[in-house]
Amino acid sequence: MTSINFHLQPGGSLKGRCRVPGDKSISHRAIMLGSIAEGLTRVKGLLEGDDNIATLNAFRSMGVEISAPRNGELRINGRGFHGLKGPEESMDLGNSGTSMRILCGLLAGQEFDSCLVGDASLSRRPMGRVTEPLALMGGGIETTSGGTAPLIIHGNPYLEGVRHELRIASAQVKSCLLLAGLYATGTTSVVEPGITRDHTERMLQGFSYPVERKGNRVSLRGGGSLLGTDIDIPADISSAAFFMVGASIAESSDITLEQVGVNPTRAGVIDILNLMGARIETENLRQAGGEPVADIRVRSAFLKGIRIPEQYVPVAIDEFPAIFIAAACAEGETVLTGARELRVKESDRIQVMLDGLLELGVDAVATDDGMVIHGGPPGGGTIDSRGDHRVAMAFAMVALRARGEIKITDCKNVDTSFPGFQEMARSLGLQITAEVDEQ
Repeated sequence: MTSINFHLQPGGSLKGRCRVPGDKSISHRAIMLGSIAEGLTRVKGLLEGDDNIATLNAFRSMGVEISAPRNGELRINGRGFHGLKGPEESMDLGNSGTSMRILCGLLAGQEFDSCLVGDASLSRRPMGRVTEPLALMGGGIETTSGGTAPLIIHGNPYLEGVRHELRIASAQVKSCLLLAGLYATGTTSVVEPGITRDHTERMLQGFSYPVERKGNRVSLRGGGSLLGTDIDIPADISSAAFFMVGASIAESSDITLEQVGVNPTRAGVIDILNLMGARIETENLRQAGGEPVADIRVRSAFLKGIRIPEQYVPVAIDEFPAIFIAAACAEGETVLTGARELRVKESDRIQVMLDGLLELGVDAVATDDGMVIHGGPPGGGTIDSRGDHRVAMAFAMVALRARGEIKITDCKNVDTSFPGFQEMARSLGLQITAEVDEQ
């Protein structure tokens, strides 16, 4: 078994311009919707990470003709709503929870059965949050006794539209139910307790499918069709967040991140860092593929601890590993509450980040739904990322302020969201090397 470890020397600064890879969430949706659209869909800016390739391969196994990605570009010859074919084998989604949860909705309305499997990490993640509401629409999905994958999906072309009121705001659950709604009779509505990313709604409209949005409710009627289109995917703000934090905490830093998606349902990390005193400027705001994008300039700043407003939690949920590093390097206390969702990501991100911070000598305490961090100069040490790509990249940035060398183990999954991370980080000034460990 092959493992990758990062080694980082302490100190340094970040300088220069770069464009991080395409948005992972939007890349997933482009492949999914392009595959069930009528006609050709051309995609630019696709993230060619492991998670998105898993989604691409799943649709190829269902008979969709998709070109090999090249420099973020690919062509999808859509088969329409009812043109997918039953796969001959289980579809392996690797580490991608987004793929598994959203695909459940799309597959629930097919005329064939299918099976979704994943790696050890994905197979521990709860799926009841999608299988239970799908059952109300007539979707039949078998899970393990613990409500996890493998998932056996019994397709039902006679789903019924239902009004869903979610207890926990989740873009993945919302997207799953909306895709099931495409195949249902009547109207499917999803009401959330808070705002979450709206990439699915935006992209459905980009494929000429009518969607009604009113406050925290989104609705659509089943039985229409999607029309193939051209999609330009912006750079991923979740990937940009690591460098935003790195440039903020390292002296003499000045970087510009190009064409980053700044959709207001995803830009909570910018708001949180600004509340902490970061120097972040958005420049050249424009539209790309129906999504707002901008160039983001970040310079060194003196950060202060804050109590993070809970309204920012759902719109920054994937960026909290990076935000925890900012808090560890800030003056004073940072308090996060209302983020229980972090415990069921690729890892229990509250616990894994806490373990790493304590290893570096940072004063931190975990709670059921968040963390309390007292900022102070982090030391050196060895961090176990537990195979979580965002944990690994977050702790890479702490080296810029660390007092000793940092080693981060189990970093292979960084390629799921940010292929080329080491090279880009090194080009901006991070003193990082990687070693392959054959176990």
